[in-house]
Amino acid sequence: MPTAQPAALSFRSAVEEDVPALVALVESAYRGDASRAGWTTEADYLDGQRTDPSGVGAIIADPDSTLLVVERGAELVACCQLEHRGDHAYFGMFAVRPGLQGAGLGKEVMAEAERRAREDWKVAEMRMTVVNVREELIAYYERRGYRRTGELSPFPYGDERFGIPLRDDLAFELLVKAL
Repeated sequence: MPTAQPAALSFRSAVEEDVPALVALVESAYRGDASRAGWTTEADYLDGQRTDPSGVGAIIADPDSTLLVVERGAELVACCQLEHRGDHAYFGMFAVRPGLQGAGLGKEVMAEAERRAREDWKVAEMRMTVVNVREELIAYYERRGYRRTGELSPFPYGDERFGIPLRDDLAFELLVKAL
């Protein structure tokens, strides 16, 4: 008996009505016990929130940003932010539903984001920042062609919009990829 193929992924720009579901997705992928079902959890070094409705709403409203909603059938399975920054694009707020991580979905989302940045904005480089202690996540991005720059920016200690640090050695490292 043949097995049913999973529904194809569809990509669209987020709208204001998506905000609650997107906040829930991002939080589930990075914070709290629910995030431990996947491998992208930050729960061991950051507590508190990863994002909030006003932050997600601001990305949706920004004319230089797109928050891609990724659906399989009617199910929200992933998202990512693309921001046009002149000669490059910024990739952020990347989240895949924890129970679906590790099966290639993230790779498909990244490929689509890179294609859109290259074709829609004619940029030759994608940039992102990753918390410097996330060696496994950085290695994941390196396998997808991103390179570490060694350029660090400070973690916003004291600004709980970005979480409550459980360590005092956090920073963001810039990763880049030629498109």
